[in-house]
Amino acid sequence: MNLEAQVLEAFAPNGVLSRAAEHFVPRTGQTDMAIAVARAIEGASPLVVEASTGVGKTFSYLVPALLSGERVLLSTATKALQDQLFGRDLPTLVKALGVPVSTALLKGRGSYLCLHRMEMARHDPNFPERSSLRTLAKVEEWARVTETGDLAELPGLDERSPVIPWVTSTRENCLGAQCPRFRACHVNHARREALAADVVVINHHLFFADLAVRESGVAELLPTVRIAIFDEAHQLNETGVQFLGTNLSTGQLLDFSRDLLGAGLQLARGLQDWQSVASATEHAARDLRLCVGKAFPGSKLRWNEATPDAVDAAAWSAALGAVCETLSVTCDTLATVNEIAPDFERLHERATELEQRARGFLLPAAAGSVRWLDIGTQLRLVESPLDIAQAIQARVFTDDKAAAKSWIFTSATLGDDEQLSWFTQPCGLTGAPVLQVGSPFDYASQAALYVPRNFPKPGDPAHTTAVAASAANWAQRLGGRTMVLTTTLRALRTIGEALQARFDGSSDIEVLVQGAMPKRALIERFRQADGNGARGCVLVASASFWEGIDVPGEALQLVIIDKLPFPPPNDPMVEARSRLLESEGKNAFNDYFLPEAAVALKQGAGRLIRRETDQGVLVVCDGRLTGMGYGKRLLRALPAMQRLASEEELGDRLDLLTRTCTKAYPPI
Repeated sequence: MNLEAQVLEAFAPNGVLSRAAEHFVPRTGQTDMAIAVARAIEGASPLVVEASTGVGKTFSYLVPALLSGERVLLSTATKALQDQLFGRDLPTLVKALGVPVSTALLKGRGSYLCLHRMEMARHDPNFPERSSLRTLAKVEEWARVTETGDLAELPGLDERSPVIPWVTSTRENCLGAQCPRFRACHVNHARREALAADVVVINHHLFFADLAVRESGVAELLPTVRIAIFDEAHQLNETGVQFLGTNLSTGQLLDFSRDLLGAGLQLARGLQDWQSVASATEHAARDLRLCVGKAFPGSKLRWNEATPDAVDAAAWSAALGAVCETLSVTCDTLATVNEIAPDFERLHERATELEQRARGFLLPAAAGSVRWLDIGTQLRLVESPLDIAQAIQARVFTDDKAAAKSWIFTSATLGDDEQLSWFTQPCGLTGAPVLQVGSPFDYASQAALYVPRNFPKPGDPAHTTAVAASAANWAQRLGGRTMVLTTTLRALRTIGEALQARFDGSSDIEVLVQGAMPKRALIERFRQADGNGARGCVLVASASFWEGIDVPGEALQLVIIDKLPFPPPNDPMVEARSRLLESEGKNAFNDYFLPEAAVALKQGAGRLIRRETDQGVLVVCDGRLTGMGYGKRLLRALPAMQRLASEEELGDRLDLLTRTCTKAYPPI
């Protein structure tokens, strides 16, 4: 029996999945995708699949991959999705299909406890305030019992904890084979398990980090893999350009300075003036930040010439040159103590690499790349390729038959045309077969779309205030159960503060704002509103909350998008991509801005309906969606929802959702 026949048998109404997988329902689209994946595996060819929400794409690629008997690499967008695949989906299917395969989970080194750095932390004079010592004590206690060292398994550890950098390693500060705890290293243990497993689950960051520096273990793993599957593939290009370029940050310099001082005082006190050496690097980093001035945090400065825009050329050249010279002197200092401890040898390598990066930014940018300054709590110098096409083509479209693999790329949103060119072009996959699988949801009966009339235009300062006021009224009418997605952090703050003021002291509605607590905690609290006794919630969020958030049921029945999510035109990467398209005779708005907005809009709208029984309303507070000619293209990107023509119809729909809700809400 060939692979396609095995897949058909598994997905049949009375097949193994219907008997073994909880809540499994045969879906035509799911089976169609699984067959396409099976054919790609048998033909050792690439495949791009857009599988809309509800298709069940995870089973569609896992079943043929597991039945193939080949070695498989699975890559996801986030560590949370990694954990779900490895901890839930894979074990379920391995058991259901009865296939004798071993599985392994491999994350970046920053996800694992570093025993050596944990032991050094307690004695480091730079360790943060006393409250962090309590967290460190919890980590030390957990370290005695953990088998994996995966910090995601440590209960109560905030993902934003300042202790995490002290108990994990980076590529820069890892001592490698010279580490005194090398034999017990959790990172090395995870890599050994991955190299021995039949199915390995990684994430996109790890994949591209390895392409860039070849140090995570994926480089040794990839040649032995016959099937490579990328889920949530819509994030591939943006993830890839982060790692395939070069960056240098004042944060990296300050971390190096801190590690240098800590190692010097602990391991070679008195042999050098470590305070002065570390201080010189720290001052050089701070001077580099100061010469940029008081730019607004979160902004990006163009860097098309020798000096970034709005920065004094002489001051910039002197400050960046000082960083280079300081690192050079530090290298000479470290060379005198290299043999005392492996820590100094690794610090010497770090100083050399940082100096090389700094000197690289004194030279012109490489052809086909874009350079800019990122301004936040630290200053980041960034040079990045415009896309990942070259990197992907070199691995997917190979003439080496011995190295031929089946490359599967899938996501719920990959474009707004039949060729899925938004995804395939920047990823170098224009020659790959494409399949689009529609959602099984009945959007016409499950969901409605409303675009407010007589609303301030998106560029009007009154627009955000109007969004906040309307969102408050609609959310109150619904008893919470609302997610407000903003396109900017400024709108996030304004709308969040307005809603918090409106519902301050309310016993019925709680307002949650991105940044107030970890993302996972926010989502868990929001989901609790679907249970008895919990207040309804309004969640105001931006950026990463537009995708990957799954809140099925009645906890979320209203999604409000403040305006059409066009890319920011003054972003250096956006400008560079626009210039490239114009130089090729294309129209940047039609060929770049519109597809980007369409994909982002689809992602945001996708938060609303997550199950066949869900009901809800999508509100887009931007009249351009219905008033501009290009709005038709954006509307076509959305599911075919019922259209609400007036505020009265919206109110009636919200009232209907409240009446039919299985949870009792107080009358308005």
